[in-house]
Amino acid sequence: MMTSMTSRLAIATLGLALSVSAAHAAPAFPSVESGHYAVEPGHTQVTFSVLHIGFTNYSGLFSNVSGSLDLNSAHPEKSKLDVTIPVSSVQTTSSVLTGELKEANWLDATQFPNATFVSTQVVPTGKGTADIKGNFTLHGVTKPVTLHARYIGSGVNPLDKAYTVGFEATGTIQRSQYGIKTYLPMIGDDVTLSIAGAFEKAK
Repeated sequence: MMTSMTSRLAIATLGLALSVSAAHAAPAFPSVESGHYAVEPGHTQVTFSVLHIGFTNYSGLFSNVSGSLDLNSAHPEKSKLDVTIPVSSVQTTSSVLTGELKEANWLDATQFPNATFVSTQVVPTGKGTADIKGNFTLHGVTKPVTLHARYIGSGVNPLDKAYTVGFEATGTIQRSQYGIKTYLPMIGDDVTLSIAGAFEKAK
């Protein structure tokens, strides 16, 4: 009897271990079609937020983003992301500030027209989530940045009939590391980036 109980306990323990292992091995994006995607610029937004004189977290927006996503839903770690953000697309609720941000003492859109992010590693962190590590270039300077991404949804867009996948991602940079030091520390150094990304699958 003791041998039988021991055997059953061993089998149960093995079954639990296999279940836990299977759970950890589950793909991060199980319902998404793998393939090559292009950024859908009309519904992709990059917003930034920075502490303004210690009173408010002031936000702005970049648009007209371009780029590509090579998505492997079964093995997300093999996925790749490449995004280009035109700096001159910056917008805020103040037309004066919007103009200033494009000038040389801020983003210098004339000399450095684009900001880019190129992934170097994708690390799944759970079902529908992943950390995307990569190189972010802004103001002519390249630094490593990690984006914390979350899957939003996928399917055929009823308007243009394109298969589309959407993610949101957040990350933080220090603008001083990119040579943008105007009004420090009155205007905060930490800049929070939030990305709403829509990607259309290549036909």
